[in-house]
Amino acid sequence: MYKRQALLQAVQAALVLLADHELAASTLAARVAASAKADPYAVVLTGLGVLGGPLHGGASYGAERLLAEVTEPGQAARAISERVRRGERIPGFGHSVYKNGDARGGALLDLVKEAAPGHERIAAGTAVLAEMRRRRLPERNIDFALAILTTVSGMVSGAGEAIFAVARVAGWLAHAMEEYCLLHTSKKKNKSKHQEFVL
Repeated sequence: MYKRQALLQAVQAALVLLADHELAASTLAARVAASAKADPYAVVLTGLGVLGGPLHGGASYGAERLLAEVTEPGQAARAISERVRRGERIPGFGHSVYKNGDARGGALLDLVKEAAPGHERIAAGTAVLAEMRRRRLPERNIDFALAILTTVSGMVSGAGEAIFAVARVAGWLAHAMEEYCLLHTSKKKNKSKHQEFVL
């Protein structure tokens, strides 16, 4: 049986690990909205509009579907082979920044393993990881760990995207606050330059 408190801690860790990540697509969009003096609600809506794509916040759902195909560890090779044969990206693997694996994913996966030792979904995920490494394909990212967390926790399908979005809202608002401060500082500098010129 899994440890409920430990799974809650894993969810909390996911929220922290996903809060901000440089200028990812949704963060850049949210920051552009803030630079146009959009209010915080509009900043969040802008970020959400970009987040849902399968290469961003929606990536954990693809990894979740991959895990659903692997009902037992022995099916991992087939699930990966079929995607490779079709020329598809393997969801939950590879990252534009982390070429040798996403440390956030490793940290989250360790917490989930600790919370639910011996869980069948962890065994399936471990088999998928082993098959990916055997084929020398890209390493896992945080979306894969998030998919394992949500399935082990018994959350509804697609819950990983919701966790990602809730976490990222904090990051978007922090970026917006920074952007608002930059706008305010720039306005003050321009005002003082104008005063100097008039004198």
